[in-house]
Order: sequence, then C-alpha cells, then structure tokens
Amino acid sequence: MEAMKSIVNPLSSICFVCILLLFANAASAKTHYHDFVIQATPVKRLCKTHNSITVNGQFPGPTLEVNNGDTLVVNVVNRARYNVTIHWHGVRQMRTAWADGPEFITQCPIRPGKSYTYRFTIQGQEGTLWWHAHSSWLRATVYGALIIHPKQGENYPFPKPKRETPVLLGEWWDANPIDVVRRATRTGAAPNVSDAYTINGQPGDLYKCSKQDTTIVHMDSGETNLLRVINAGLNQQLFFTVANHKLTVVGADANYVKPFTTSVLMLGPGQTTDVLIKADQTPSRYYMAARAYASAQGAPFDNTTTTAILEYKTASCSSNCAKTKPVSPSLPAYNDTATATAFTRKFRSPRKVEVPTEIDENLFITVGLGLENCPRGARSRNCQGPNGTRFAASMNNVSFVLPSNFSLLQAHHQGIPGVFSTDFPAVPPVKFNYTGNVSRSLWQPIRGTKLYKLKYGATVQVVLQGTGIFTAENHPIHLHGYDFYIIAEGFGNFNPKTDTSKFNLVNPPLRNTASLPVNGWTVIRFVADNPGVWIMHCHLDVHITWGLAMAFLVENGVSELESLESPPVDFPVC
Repeated sequence: MEAMKSIVNPLSSICFVCILLLFANAASAKTHYHDFVIQATPVKRLCKTHNSITVNGQFPGPTLEVNNGDTLVVNVVNRARYNVTIHWHGVRQMRTAWADGPEFITQCPIRPGKSYTYRFTIQGQEGTLWWHAHSSWLRATVYGALIIHPKQGENYPFPKPKRETPVLLGEWWDANPIDVVRRATRTGAAPNVSDAYTINGQPGDLYKCSKQDTTIVHMDSGETNLLRVINAGLNQQLFFTVANHKLTVVGADANYVKPFTTSVLMLGPGQTTDVLIKADQTPSRYYMAARAYASAQGAPFDNTTTTAILEYKTASCSSNCAKTKPVSPSLPAYNDTATATAFTRKFRSPRKVEVPTEIDENLFITVGLGLENCPRGARSRNCQGPNGTRFAASMNNVSFVLPSNFSLLQAHHQGIPGVFSTDFPAVPPVKFNYTGNVSRSLWQPIRGTKLYKLKYGATVQVVLQGTGIFTAENHPIHLHGYDFYIIAEGFGNFNPKTDTSKFNLVNPPLRNTASLPVNGWTVIRFVADNPGVWIMHCHLDVHITWGLAMAFLVENGVSELESLESPPVDFPVC
C-alpha cells in the first residue's frame, strides 16, 4: 500500500503541475482589439498627391504586435468607395476560415459603409507575418506588418536583438491602382508597371521629390538589430541588401530557420524574412536598397531602386553623419536567377522535422500564363494582348473564376449548388514539354471555378511545375490556411524517377509562400488538418487577376475540434 502511495503521489503532482501550466498559458494569452477604418487619404509621393485608400489614414497601415497564443479582434469599417476585405497573410486560421479574408473565397466583400469584425487566435506561430487587402488591387496601399513574439516568458532561439525594425517593401503607382487594373481587365493587355518601389512607404533618395522623407533606421555601433523584411509589393520579386553589412537569416514566414549568412535577400510578394544585422562597420550612413528580380524574359518591369538609410548613432557620427552621403550597395542584376536560386536553396528548418511520407493525395499542377482568343463579337479595343488576344493564366489549364453571388466557403457550408465544382484536375489534362517550346494549341486555358476536395487529415504532395507558355517566370505561390514543407526545387521538367532523390525529408523549410523557379518546379507537402476552402494562388496580383489560382476544399473531421466553426453573426453578405 505504501508502495502504491509512493507511485500515486508523484503522478498526482505531475498532473497538478500540468494543469497549472495550462492555466498559466491561458492566463498569459491576451486578446487585442483594433479598429481599422478603410478610407481615402491624401498621400503625396513623386511630387504628386493621390487620394489613396489607407487604414486609419496611415500608409503603410498600423503594425500589429501580438504574442504566440494571443487572439486578435479587428473591426474593419469601410468608409472607402470600393469593396474591401482584409487577409491575415500566413495566419493558420485553425477552424476560423471565416476570418481569412480573400474576397469571394472565404467571405463576401465589406461593402462601402459596412463593417465586419475579424476574430482569430495565433496558434504555434512566431515571427513576421503581415496583413493586406485581398480585394482587387487595394493592397497596393492597404497593408501592414503583423509581428508575433514568443509566448510571455519564452525567448527567441537566438540572442535577443537590441532593436526590431519592420522593413516593408512596396510598390507605388503614380496613378490610382484600381484604375490601372480595371484598364488592363477592360483591354486584355498587361497592366502598367509601378513607378517606384518603397521602403516603409517612402521611395527614397533616388526618386524625384522623395529625398526629404527617406526612411532612416538608427543603430548604435556594436549592437545587433532584427530586421523584419516583408515584400508587400504587388507584382515584383525583389532583391534586398544593406551596403557593407552581412545579414543573418533566422526566420521566414513566421517560422524559424537554421541561421545562415548572406549579403542579399530575394523575396517574392507575400514572403517575409527575419534577419539579424550587426552594426560592425565604421560609424556612418549606409543605404538599404531593393530592386527587381525580373525573371520573365522580355516582359516590362519597374527597373527603379528604392532606398532607406541605416544610420549609426554614435558620438563620432551624430553630428557629422547627417551630412555624409550614404555608402551605396551592390545589387544583383535584374535577371540574376543564379543569386535568387542560391538564396532560396539555403533555407532549412532548425532541426529534424516530421515531414509526411505516406502520401494520400499526389497532385501535379502546371503554373503559367496563357492567351485567350478574342471572344466572338468583342471589339479590338478589348483584345489588346499579343496578336489581338487577351492575357490569361492558369493552373492545370484552368483559369480560376471568382464567384460573385456567394463566397466559396459560404456555398460549401450551406450546401448552395451551382457556385463551384470539385473537379479540379489532379494532373494536367495534356502532358507536354512544360518548359520547352509549347504548341500554341495549348496556350488557351478553360475558365472555371473548380476546387479540389481533401479529406480531413489527408497527407498531400503537390508538384508545382512552371511552364514556358508565352513566357516563363518565377511565381510566388501562396497557400492560405496552411504552412507547407518545401522538400525540393529544380529547373526544367520535374522527373518523378530521378528528382525524388533530391527530396529533403529531414529538415526542409516550413513556408506559406514558395518561389517557383523560372522554367522549373517546386515540391511541397502538408497535412490537411484545417477544414475550410483555401485558395492557392500566385502572389503576383497581375497573375491572380488573370486566373492563376485554384482552391482546396478541406472537409470537416470527426470531432468538433476538427470542424469549421459557425460563421460570425456579422458575416458580410453579397
């Protein structure tokens, strides 16, 4: 009996400690309340003032800071003249797909004069994410950082930096971005490229009427700073560097990575990269700079360079440095695919991870552009693409069409027929030399709202295969509601017999946005553990406008904790 007591008492103590820890974690988690007012605000850039759509009159919008485990409640009031939604890019949204935000995917838009409250909890994520409009091209100016700190009492897996600085890379049009995309949609031609890139909303020293407002980042000599770099640009992958300084990459897409050192970053739109930078150079001023990585041969792009200034704050520098011309950096050539590839291939998880190995669903999805023949009866002014066509884009030859009367999630949840079908093809309808000289007969996709159904808990592998249709290009592919392991990438056509030997099943990086190499392929894996409708799309907005997207319909599991929550009472109706 005494022996039994000696066994039971320690077990009771352990259980008691476990309960205390659970309560402590719950008690430390906080709920953060924010109001986002979507409104037109005068914003002056490049000598001209535009009535830009902003959040709370700020451009970029407010930075939200939370801890892992916290809940966000954001009331969005639309006082602009356009429909709007807000997407919380990279947030897993476990069972809360109603808060994900893509227009007509998980919700109908918030109409002018209306409001909607997004409620969701951050679960198991730490690092840098961001939020942005997910309606037309409003995210050109409606975006901001979402910073997730470790739980209270927990630390970074690297020495705590002295300062943390969000670095948001953006694109600026000297026009109304909505007019730009509407004109392109009307004509079928490619939209005008941006007129400037920005760092924290400012173009920097190399643009007209901009020098006086260039972003300045201060550092004390010898200290280490954490830069949270976000590519919030609409349509362009970007190289980023800091003159004379090394950058140690420690995180990406709110996941820690095995640290590595580099002099240049490459981020596709949607991607985030956390880097440590040490002020170990001569006290002075140094340019931070970003410019295009333009992989599409012959396609027009914005070839300007945005700059901010890293300024040392020391006694020897404080009075003199303000007059010193910043040291200029060396940036890769616009088409430097070798540098972009070398960078993306350095990413690893910090330790061994559990990658799905028994695959239930194996998809092969082609990703690329296309051209639609001019519709019968259309005027030539509506078919101003190459040779009188209209630009298109597709996955597995399906150009994605958004519904307009219901969101896909609402139609799925309520069983509304006729809004979508579940026959998205798991493989291309026709096999061809994807990265070769593709027959013109394969350039025209079909249009449709086709979803791919997944059972709850299914293990999924997707081979993303770029095509050379019209022009090959690097595509940043973003999957909503999930992180995924990037287990391999390469150039040319994926070969299942030989390329599987390149799979990293030990410590691949966990991301929410993958850079699909130009004329190449990427393989991702994930477990379908989050019920809802989740869009996977190219994060170049020009491409999603043309239909470069598909969506997964993940069914509910068995229990309530494996099922989609009920929609909120204030859910927008179409």
